[in-house]
Parts: sequence; structure tokens; C-alpha cells
Amino acid sequence: MFVTDRLTARLWTGADTDRAFDLYSRWEVARWLGATPRALESPDEAPALIDRLRARSTGPRYGAWALERRDTGLVVGTVLLAPLPDGDGEVEVGWHLHPDSWGHGYATEAARAALAKGFADGLRAIHAVVRPGNDRSAAVCRRLGMTPQGRTDRWYGAELDAFLAVPDAAEPPR
Repeated sequence: MFVTDRLTARLWTGADTDRAFDLYSRWEVARWLGATPRALESPDEAPALIDRLRARSTGPRYGAWALERRDTGLVVGTVLLAPLPDGDGEVEVGWHLHPDSWGHGYATEAARAALAKGFADGLRAIHAVVRPGNDRSAAVCRRLGMTPQGRTDRWYGAELDAFLAVPDAAEPPR
């Protein structure tokens, strides 16, 4: 899918089941996800989650990819570049990281690469949606230079803070 200096974004696999459960069973992660947040309760739920993440990986442009550290092979979380539900073709960038990987700049690094990939693939605008109170993710949006768009309930059936990224105005049109 893509690589950065420290990370590889790749499809989730069955070999990632334990790490996926460890990540998505944590309330401090799950509380920020979806219209009705719910942490995984059993390791038996992880394969279905991986299937859902893989299903969002439609062709080379879009996906919800495992983020793997290049130096250790540890999966630190997920980065996604995917159409927004009911978004009329609008696309979002997002990230979900394991708490043991917070504070290392992985979310910013991965999201910056996902944005670059999206723009290289011809996207003219990419959104991020952040649940109110998720100060860490809002800070990532600011570090990425995304423009705040205010609060909306357009996507996911929940009130979310929206951010927008567009290609650098200095770049030639594609």
C-alpha cells in the first residue's frame, strides 16, 4: 500500500488477530470510533473486525490498513483512506493507534503519507472526522495542516468535528 520512514501500511491479515483484539478491545481507543462506540469483548470478534477492515480496502486507492513498524514488525494501529458513508464521493483519512504507540508521531506520519497517496491518486479534497473531546486526533489534524470545518452530523450518525485537507496550492493541477 505505502511506506514511510518508519511504517508500512499493509492489509490486515489473520496473523494480526491478537494485536487487532488488543487494540480494539481497549476502551481508550474504541470510545472514539463509530456512531455507537463499542470495544471488542472477545478475541473471537477480531477475525470479523479484520474482515471489515479488509473490506474497506477497495482497489489501490482506498483502504483501512494495518500500520506496521518497519524496524520491529509490530502493528501499531490502523490508517485509513476511504469514502465517507453518505458522503457523496467524499473521502476521509483516519487513524486508530494502540496506546503503547501513542506519542511517537506515528499517526501524523501515517496520515501525512495517506494524504499524499490520495492526492497523488487525484483526490482534490480529503476530510478527517474527529469525535468531540478527542484532543489527540484533533492535534494530528492541526499538525497535518488540515482546516477546521466546524461540527457536523453528516457522517456516521454522530456529531463530529470536521477537518479538510486539499492539495498544496503550489502543486500543478492533475
